[in-house]
Amino acid sequence: MKSKFYFFLRTYLGFSRRESRGFILLIPVFLLLYFIPNFYNKVLENENIEHYIEYQGVIDSMLEAGFHLYQPNFAKFNSPTLQDTTKKSSSYQRREAPMLKKLDFFEADSVVLQVVPGIGQKMAGRIVKFREGMGGLLHKDQLLDVYGMTPEVLDRVFEYFDFKPGLYRKLNINQADVFEIAKHPYINYGAAKVIVAYREQHGDYRKPEDLLQVKIFSEDWVERVSPYLIFE
Repeated sequence: MKSKFYFFLRTYLGFSRRESRGFILLIPVFLLLYFIPNFYNKVLENENIEHYIEYQGVIDSMLEAGFHLYQPNFAKFNSPTLQDTTKKSSSYQRREAPMLKKLDFFEADSVVLQVVPGIGQKMAGRIVKFREGMGGLLHKDQLLDVYGMTPEVLDRVFEYFDFKPGLYRKLNINQADVFEIAKHPYINYGAAKVIVAYREQHGDYRKPEDLLQVKIFSEDWVERVSPYLIFE
């Protein structure tokens, strides 16, 4: 078969033996050039479908969270009775823009948080993880403890969301194990081990000041973390 193909190239196309070999080597290249664009278009089409599904999920989450999406009335602009807007009307009265109803920050999930300019998927996930680990927030500025958060983005967050300080869950310092305690953003794993070890040796903590019996803890640290703890 191969020799017949060589014979065809030399006889009918006038190729030399060297040119025939070169032509055969180029055939796979031609095939790749033909199939790669089709393959790329197929992959791109699948990515577009995935992006559309993700986008639709964001829209659905926003609607469930209470956002109202604006739908322009094109019929109004195509109306034959539309007047020339370049002429200033004497009866013109300025209308105030409607205020956007803010959503509760503590009800926003990682998808809804991405409506804020400057917050992507990873940042939104870190915010939710921090908020859940804290069990609530007492001050807006606590979000600056989230890795990557800046004061500018923080201000934008609360242009979209309403913040009501409060805690919906506290950490029971006398019942939680090391891993549960270490999930709190203000308590690292080493501190959690010391807390549990001291508790097992000396009994339950009765008040925040009992944590000062552990020499590695400072008054500032105890004051910072105690609002998020239960001493029972």
